[in-house]
Amino acid sequence: MAEAALSLYWWNAKPNFGDALSQSVTAFAAGRPVVHAAPRAAELFAVGSILQFAKRVWGNDTRPAHRPAIWGTGMMAPLKTDFVAHVDIHMLRGPITAALLGVKTEAYGDPGVLSAEAFGARPERHDKIGLVLHHSQLGDPRIAALLKAEAAVHYIDVQGPAETVCREIGACAHVISSSLHGLIVADSYGVPNTWLDPMQHARLKYYDYGAGVGRVMPLPLTHDEIAAALPRLGTGDLPYASGIAEAKDRLIENFPAHLKAGA
Repeated sequence: MAEAALSLYWWNAKPNFGDALSQSVTAFAAGRPVVHAAPRAAELFAVGSILQFAKRVWGNDTRPAHRPAIWGTGMMAPLKTDFVAHVDIHMLRGPITAALLGVKTEAYGDPGVLSAEAFGARPERHDKIGLVLHHSQLGDPRIAALLKAEAAVHYIDVQGPAETVCREIGACAHVISSSLHGLIVADSYGVPNTWLDPMQHARLKYYDYGAGVGRVMPLPLTHDEIAAALPRLGTGDLPYASGIAEAKDRLIENFPAHLKAGA
């Protein structure tokens, strides 16, 4: 008999690989098929700053009877903690999320760091600099000018299929990204990467992730600084590679046992 699909919530209001890859990395960790579910029907919340959706459902008296699992999830901004007693927290994205929720745990990691494992063989590397923009920055005229002037820069569209985008990131010599999951996927493949200004987008999630894997997050590169920064971008090993490896191990170890294949 075929294994029943696991019901997972991920944000899908706009095409965005960073949210869509939740299905693939969760299926890899669980060893079973995964399907999208509305927050109220979800058994699991994983990739993304989506705790507010769990809070809306489990933070009031009309909550469902079941307790969803939280595995490496984060938040965009501080939330009321009235839902925490009604969900099962196995991991959080980072210590900032844990502190804001009042949860005592040291199990941190974004499931996106499992992308390299979930999508198989490492792509063949090239010498291009990958540019990954948060979906809110698509169409910035400065980027169009940069791509026209700099042949070394390879634009990677976050609206593409998750596996395609991840493998494009994994093939780069360096990645510049305003998308958090652009940085996380680069980390997964061991590709050096630089944080690009998320502009109006909240920065909490970037610092949260970085703190969880021992990554220092200096002020992000601005869009106007990209061209001048290109010649000095590093292509060596990640200085926090051990933190990424530990996060990968923690994510597998802390995946909810009752949601794994055969449970």
